[in-house]
Amino acid sequence: MGLETDYEIPVVTTTAEFVIQWARRSAIWPVTFGLACCAIEMMSMASSRYDISRFGAEVFRGSPRQSDLMIIAGRLSRKMAPALRRIYDQMPEPKWVISMGACASCGGVFDNYAIVQGSDQVVPIDVYIPGCPPRPEAVIYGIVQLQKKIANSTLDQTPKVRIA
Repeated sequence: MGLETDYEIPVVTTTAEFVIQWARRSAIWPVTFGLACCAIEMMSMASSRYDISRFGAEVFRGSPRQSDLMIIAGRLSRKMAPALRRIYDQMPEPKWVISMGACASCGGVFDNYAIVQGSDQVVPIDVYIPGCPPRPEAVIYGIVQLQKKIANSTLDQTPKVRIA
């Protein structure tokens, strides 16, 4: 990418891959999937105090078909796991997942048969955000890390598919 000055007017040159990855990382639309106390922190992250719209992720969608990011916020029970997987499968490619909090990442303090010990057993996770519950600043940092991951990926990478 560069600025060409051999012409009368300045012309910016770039690749299609750079423009597509820029568009993908600059307009992340999360699906609302709050399960427990972490969902309150996720909702406060979208408030005007933290201004998540600076990062292009303020449009929370109610439909998985309009979303490309799932934020799993809270403990995932075994009864809710099939619903989580169904919502993940309904999201269009490319799709990304953030596991928010200790309960979603590794089961947290709930070490029993009813709670999934890590949501990565159900869907592939791109970014883990630690904490119980993590602060909105940590969630914003996780979104920035996801944007860096999207920017460093290439278009020819095959989509991640996991057979459940």
